[in-house]
Amino acid sequence: MQVGMIGLGRMGGNMVERLIRHGHQVVAYDRDSEAVARVQKLGATPASSLESLVSEMSAPRVIWVMVPAGEATESTIATLASAMDPGDLIIDGGNSNFRDGMRRGQELAERHLGFIDAGTSGGVWGLENGYCLMVGGTEESVAKALPIFTALAPKGGFLHAGPVGSGHFVKMVHNGIEYGLLAAYGEGFEILKESEFPLDLPAISELWRHGSVVRSWLLDLLTDAYAKNPEFKGIRGFVEDSGEGRWTVAEAIAENVPAPVITLSLLSRLASRQDESYSAKVISALRNEFGGHPIKPE
Repeated sequence: MQVGMIGLGRMGGNMVERLIRHGHQVVAYDRDSEAVARVQKLGATPASSLESLVSEMSAPRVIWVMVPAGEATESTIATLASAMDPGDLIIDGGNSNFRDGMRRGQELAERHLGFIDAGTSGGVWGLENGYCLMVGGTEESVAKALPIFTALAPKGGFLHAGPVGSGHFVKMVHNGIEYGLLAAYGEGFEILKESEFPLDLPAISELWRHGSVVRSWLLDLLTDAYAKNPEFKGIRGFVEDSGEGRWTVAEAIAENVPAPVITLSLLSRLASRQDESYSAKVISALRNEFGGHPIKPE
């Protein structure tokens, strides 16, 4: 079938290639003309603007938006909605907040446009391995886009989670869990590194991939990372977050669900960005005041 793809970055570009491999016709747009040229070589039809992408496609259209969450997604969907026809369908595959998706679904329904929020996991490995898709939308909308989902996902890797908003909600919690897993691996390997034993961390990482209860794809990737850079030279311990962890913690609080692991893993990311901790300075000053404990100078 024909599908429009907006956003040809690390994931979007690979998704275009996977769709073409499965026989779909892709009309592609990105603000970066070089990204458009790359997928054009794969067989995609290039578009010079959002409006031209819509005009290049036949109704009823299915257009996948794969741009950063927030204003980029907001403005893209608003522009598309003004150019599309009743019966067309927009899929948001980025990491949008699920509440934004619920609002967009209602707004687009008033224009008689379909909307699907598609939580998408798989990263740069999705081209070969497929993408895990967590989808929210009406039965009608999901049925219309089903050939796209089955092309992008591996066997068992697609789920219609529920109504609009549920796809990104499931993806949000997925990423919150990811925060905790990454933090546990990071802490464990630092404990190993600082021990009194001359431990071979790359060898331990490889060992645990075979029969261990902590084996996982993340551990596979850690083993690959050690093979490329055993000492992690040139890597600063600065960890960003793209929002899903924060939203997961906020929802846990709203639902009265204790989520200490995910919460602490988020806070550790915030701490990783500090060159100097002001709170630690306060603590050091207080310890000196009440107990005469020495202060280490800057």
